[in-house]
Amino acid sequence: MVEHTQNQANTIRSSRRLRWTTADIAVAAALGIAAGVVFWGFNFAYMSISPMLGGLLPGCASILHAVWYFSGTLAVLILRKPGSAVFVNLVGCAAEMLIGSSFSFGFVFLSAALQGLFAELPFALTRYRVFNLPISILSGMCTAIEYGVYLMLFRYQGVAFLSPRGIVHMVSEIIGGVLIAGVCSWYLYLAIAKTGVLDRFASGRAVRTAAAAADR
Repeated sequence: MVEHTQNQANTIRSSRRLRWTTADIAVAAALGIAAGVVFWGFNFAYMSISPMLGGLLPGCASILHAVWYFSGTLAVLILRKPGSAVFVNLVGCAAEMLIGSSFSFGFVFLSAALQGLFAELPFALTRYRVFNLPISILSGMCTAIEYGVYLMLFRYQGVAFLSPRGIVHMVSEIIGGVLIAGVCSWYLYLAIAKTGVLDRFASGRAVRTAAAAADR
């Protein structure tokens, strides 16, 4: 009986921990809009840089693609709620489209949703209980693999997966996903948390607690 009661209490606490609040929605929306502005600005930078990288080694420009999907991993690190990566990615997609984008809405919308789903996979496997650099890296890697395959199927149809360009593309995508969406998102989250703006959230309190323990 006591064990059953404890299980019920744990279930209730877990449900409350994963439940979205008004503050979560507001922060997610703000993060999505900010990401959308980054996506929009990066569109122009990528159009200038990718031809040069492609000239050096066809397919290696994919290492930069993670700038378009780092937001998913960052969203889960900050919000720690199911669906946060998808929500932030879709808001970012909408913001990018409103500002103006050369990509079709359907392509960007579907891509953003899939990126969010794959970014959440490692966190979901831990039931949104583990938030550290290795999990962040796994999140970036999962998103990179998904986006690399997505591009091969819908944008690079003439490129075979096992061709030199296809292999370079996928390897570059994964490297970019690990470094930009994984590592950089983790340290960006830490930098944001240390400013104190996340103190109302578990993610912010965790960083503050770790910093206090390190100072002792």
